[in-house]
Amino acid sequence: MASQVSTARNGDSHAVVERRTAGFHPSVWGDYFVKYTSESMTSRRDKRVIEELRMKKFQKEIDEILDRIHDRCSKSSGADHGHDLHHAALLFRLLRQQGYRISACDVFNKFKDNKGKFSEALAQDVRGLLSLYEASNFRVHGEDILEEALTFSIRHLESALENANSKALSLGLGLAEEVKHALKHSIHKGLTRLEAWHYIRFYELDASHDEVLLKLAKLDFNLLQKLHQKELSEISRWWVERINCERNFPYARDRIAECYLWMLGVYFEPEYALARNILAKIIALASIMDDTYDAYGTLDELQLLTDAINRLPSHLISPMWDMEALEQLPEYLQVFYKELLQTYNEFEKLLAEQGRSYRFKYAKESIQHHARAYFKEVTWFHQNHVPTIDEYMPLALETTGYGLLPISSFIGMGDAATEDAFQWLLSEPKIITGAKMVCRLMDDIVSHKFEQKRGHVASAIECYAKHHGMAEEESIKLMW
Repeated sequence: MASQVSTARNGDSHAVVERRTAGFHPSVWGDYFVKYTSESMTSRRDKRVIEELRMKKFQKEIDEILDRIHDRCSKSSGADHGHDLHHAALLFRLLRQQGYRISACDVFNKFKDNKGKFSEALAQDVRGLLSLYEASNFRVHGEDILEEALTFSIRHLESALENANSKALSLGLGLAEEVKHALKHSIHKGLTRLEAWHYIRFYELDASHDEVLLKLAKLDFNLLQKLHQKELSEISRWWVERINCERNFPYARDRIAECYLWMLGVYFEPEYALARNILAKIIALASIMDDTYDAYGTLDELQLLTDAINRLPSHLISPMWDMEALEQLPEYLQVFYKELLQTYNEFEKLLAEQGRSYRFKYAKESIQHHARAYFKEVTWFHQNHVPTIDEYMPLALETTGYGLLPISSFIGMGDAATEDAFQWLLSEPKIITGAKMVCRLMDDIVSHKFEQKRGHVASAIECYAKHHGMAEEESIKLMW
């Protein structure tokens, strides 16, 4: 997609300002989610409440059972895991998935031969291999046995699919489809609700499925989907009626549905409805900021916007907004700044009602830090500065948004997020640094050519290639 150059009149003068635009395509959803209504949600409200209570009880029962199993396994030093590969691997995966510490060696050493390799006799146990594969995706650094399990299970599962129609190995339709899907996307690396939808399909194809459990799973999925659709409809109306991206910010990505779906990868449970609402709105506003700083805004305008955001008052509930900062902005940024103030004002009121006003400080400071990082990056662009890779990465990690978003994700999480959790995030834990690194490198690899066409600060690809005297293609290989 080629970049375009547009001209627009500055809100404070009659001078024509040359601006860069990315030419993003309009939303593919139109007003579909804005108009969404669900008659079934109203007609089945009482039943839904009853079933949600049942689901919570069901989850509690599952947690209690896993707790007892883990306690029993810990006392038996692994002897209780059994010699059936499927059940042993499934048990291991479920416990690891729920955060229990369990030794991989205790569980899987019994499936090795006298040469210390996984027994080739397991090759015919496709269900067991599939469970071993899923379990191996929960490995941590240094677990060689699970690295071996991953390689072993992939090799034999691929072979099983190739020979699925032979007399020696017959796979049922459900199992074959489940293996194909797993090799493409393991449970651990998939979106929870999407994986649940796939698994319901596979389970229904299994002749031994429990009909009551299947109905319960479908009901749970459908009821929660209705809730998610209702939330997306409400956020879409906020986006259209108050933000109106098409009119106010035509240069920016109109992607509110995608922002909400991203939230479902963070938390999908009913109790995190408020958290999803807050995080989706922050991501949507940050997306407009990103496109404004990346391309459309002039350096002078962006300096004013950065200053205005950094002058946000300590408490937005107070009507004493900084009107001077607002009036200095060009018209299109006044619209954005007012909405930023109003949205964060609403967040603060909600937090105050819950007795959690302290969280607003973290919300405000994170968006301010984000704006400063964006402005530093755009300053490099206007100075034609190509930093070294060592100079580039610290700033580039901040502009991923992976400092802003974890803090924002905790704001509406109720009792699940304590003040210690916010302090932990600010301590730059390795998991956040790692997430920033993966995000930045992957983003630069796939987007650098597109961004350079419209004009953008040098990416990790250009920085590394220039300072090491190599071709960009070689730099990309090293980044991967």
